Amino acid sequence: MADFSAIEARVLSWLVGEKWRMDVFAANGDIYCATASRMFHCNVVKHGENGHLRQKGKQAELACGYGGSVGALKAFGALESGMKEDELKPLVDAWRDANPHIVEFWWAVDDAAKKCIKEHTATETHGIKFDYQSGMMFIELPSGRRLAYAKPHIGENQFGGEAITYMGRNTAKKWVRLESYGPKLAENITQAISRDLLCHSMQSLCFMDIVAHVHDELIIECDERVSLAAVCEQMARTPKWAEGLLLRADGFECKFYQKD
Repeated sequence: MADFSAIEARVLSWLVGEKWRMDVFAANGDIYCATASRMFHCNVVKHGENGHLRQKGKQAELACGYGGSVGALKAFGALESGMKEDELKPLVDAWRDANPHIVEFWWAVDDAAKKCIKEHTATETHGIKFDYQSGMMFIELPSGRRLAYAKPHIGENQFGGEAITYMGRNTAKKWVRLESYGPKLAENITQAISRDLLCHSMQSLCFMDIVAHVHDELIIECDERVSLAAVCEQMARTPKWAEGLLLRADGFECKFYQKD
């Protein structure tokens, strides 16, 4: 089995040009330690100097990447891990201050999508293209694949502000009008690009017997003589449309499917 390492964090960092994060990935560093170091302005080392702050960096990294705030931190178990209620909002603010280009990307996507819907015109930001055709908003990814949003409309959210809405299936599988905004669209874009990268890796490894894939993980049946390192190296190769994106794949060998 082989899977991508921190694929969404890598894709998002590449999309927005958050250089310090790219430098961490280039050096095969620990993104949670690096995030905590930026947030708390000190050196954080796993199981070492200020190591207790790594957990806060991890919680913030997992919860805040797509506009998440206090509620998202709670959903990711911040209170259960020992954090106090009154330190959650400052944690969110510290993460956003440490990642200004990601925050900028959320609202650039929000503006581009709203203009596309309002004016039925093509827009673009950070290499991501938005277009309105036949009652649909399309978001074109770097790979050329397009995400489709049916019957998009600008409505009003619970706070009285503008909200992007479109028709889709809710958790009950019913066709309803759904609400979205920039950070949520940024999540759609990042996860869709991650999917395209996995598909590219599957094509690169088409000579292998890929029996399944789970999220960012490939499950391969092969002879014991096959080099795991070679498979991971091949999986981490980027397509032409993702120039500059730093991928890494790790894996392990076993007799039956299990988690490492």
